[in-house]
Parts: sequence; C-alpha cells; structure tokens
Amino acid sequence: MTKILYVEDNDDNIYMITRRLGRKGYDVIVAKDGEEGLAMAHSEAPSLILMDLDLPILDGWGATRRLKASPQTQHIPVIAVSAYAMASDRKRALDAGCDDFFSKPLDFKCLLERIELILPNSDAS
Repeated sequence: MTKILYVEDNDDNIYMITRRLGRKGYDVIVAKDGEEGLAMAHSEAPSLILMDLDLPILDGWGATRRLKASPQTQHIPVIAVSAYAMASDRKRALDAGCDDFFSKPLDFKCLLERIELILPNSDAS
C-alpha cells in the first residue's frame, strides 16, 4: 500500500483527508507539526508528503527546505496544502521545494488527480 505522510495540525482537515485517501487505497500517516513531519519522513519513508504551511514548531516552508536538503528525503514529492491562496504564497512554497501547491478548501478531485500523476505506479486503486 502506498504511504502518504500528511503534515497538518487541524483535526478536521486530518479527518477528511485521511478518510478520503484511505478509501482510495492509500495508507495515510499523520504528523501534527513540521518537526514531527521531518522525523516521520525519515523513519517512515512515505511515497509522498502533503504539507500544510502554517504549522507549529516548524512551519511547512522550513520543513520542506530541510526535507529537500536531506539526501534521504529529497526525492519525496511534497505537495503544499494551505489556506494561503495568493500567487506569492504559491511561489514561496515552490521556492521552498514543494512540487505543487493546493489552496484550502481543497478540491479533492484535483488533489487526487495530482497525487495519481506523481505516483503513477502506486498500489492504491
């Protein structure tokens, strides 16, 4: 089963995304702040990371920079998911190393299509 790490501190968002991706066959693990997300990326080796940007302890921009600077995790695609919706926010996320950007509220169909493009050989259905 393809593993996705969701780094998010909002319980409602966690509930919605983990259930919907779980129904699509993905194994979703959750970290509630950027530091925990870094640790889990190293220990769990997910196939993809969904990264909120406004996080406690270490924000998503900083966490992504550190992920992309590490030889162990730099290959993992990171999709930013954020309430920030300005073009400058998207640019800042991409500059930090994110591979894509989706603003909240999420269009789940579009997000799922992007995940399936990034992970075409996943074993999720």
